[in-house]
Amino acid sequence: MTGSNEAERQDRAATTDRQKPQDGKQKNVGDALRAVYQDAAGEQIPDEMLDLLSKLQ
Repeated sequence: MTGSNEAERQDRAATTDRQKPQDGKQKNVGDALRAVYQDAAGEQIPDEMLDLLSKLQ
């Protein structure tokens, strides 16, 4: 690794440490991600995708 890449990595690590989410915020993000996933998982698979998948078998 070059010196500048190492410095960038250390800067990113320091920034990440300063920006740790509070428990409440982290829970809200988790809840939002779960809700989006549930919405996506409940959607119908498009016919075009099913057709492509059938060609793989």
